[in-house]
Amino acid sequence: MLETLRIEQSGVPIYIQIRDQVLRAIGAGTIKPGERMPTMRQVAVALRIDLNTVRHAYDALARTGVITIQPARGTFVAQKPPLDDLSTQVERLNDLAHRTIASARSNGLNPIEVAQRIIAIEQEKDTRK
Repeated sequence: MLETLRIEQSGVPIYIQIRDQVLRAIGAGTIKPGERMPTMRQVAVALRIDLNTVRHAYDALARTGVITIQPARGTFVAQKPPLDDLSTQVERLNDLAHRTIASARSNGLNPIEVAQRIIAIEQEKDTRK
């Protein structure tokens, strides 16, 4: 995964770029549940950025339950999403939907077309199983 990380001069904060690239890699199945992630230091050295920027990205991923940071052992892709009560799930779903809409619009894309593409990608994954 380390070799696929890239930083673009797009105005998007670097920690968000890292977070989003990790999320894409997990969503695409490039990195799988239980798999060990590169250390924060490895990412910082590879991208030539400050360690605290990587820490910020990893902390954001950990807060959402996508990765688990185990002191003295490493960082791993979460085995399964954390179980939340219904109201928390709705809140997280709404937050993700709003961020996706904002991201689509800021990239000049129609959010409805993005939603349709998400559905198509998931259906393609289901047919490959």
